[in-house]
Amino acid sequence: MPLHSLQSLLPEIALAAALAWGSGLRLYAVLAALGLAGWTGWLTLPEHLSVLANPMVLGASGFMTLVEFGADKLPWLDSVWDAVHTFIRIPAGAALAAGVFGSGEPSLAVTAAILGGTIAAGTHLVKAGGRAALNTSPEPFSNWIASFTEDMAVPGGLWLAVLHPIVFLVALALFGILAFVLLRTIARGLSSLATRVRGYASR
Repeated sequence: MPLHSLQSLLPEIALAAALAWGSGLRLYAVLAALGLAGWTGWLTLPEHLSVLANPMVLGASGFMTLVEFGADKLPWLDSVWDAVHTFIRIPAGAALAAGVFGSGEPSLAVTAAILGGTIAAGTHLVKAGGRAALNTSPEPFSNWIASFTEDMAVPGGLWLAVLHPIVFLVALALFGILAFVLLRTIARGLSSLATRVRGYASR
């Protein structure tokens, strides 16, 4: 694809990446924020995502945002929630990224789905592993700080992607570098989470 074509698609690329990234952290908050932005007219949603602004869908995503907000504040319940949502966040991130390009060339939507699923998977694994590692500490404060940070990061990231797409893409690249640096800690957390899930399953 010519460079000028990529440049013209930059806002859509940033939005698709932001939706996939946010889905790995707070899927329901992403759905609610995007739906609310479309419902209020702050953002014209892509055709295939306009259903998120439907009041019924917005009510459901808003309710689940509140449920996830509470579940994510309780040590170990947050990790169980993360484990279950492995099967939800990743395909949802792929679908949202594809939805940004749903009205255009099919190859763009498929490419967005592949890359969006990858971004959502990476973000989810970083979140799940990092939070599981924090849960090995007896004090709850580090967990709460991480949770509230994620609560603020998701709407902030979406806002940045819409208004300053290049800045968001740079920030996403830095996030990836940080995740690589912390890979060992994240892997330990994921191992701890897998052990705990197996323990629940064997009861």
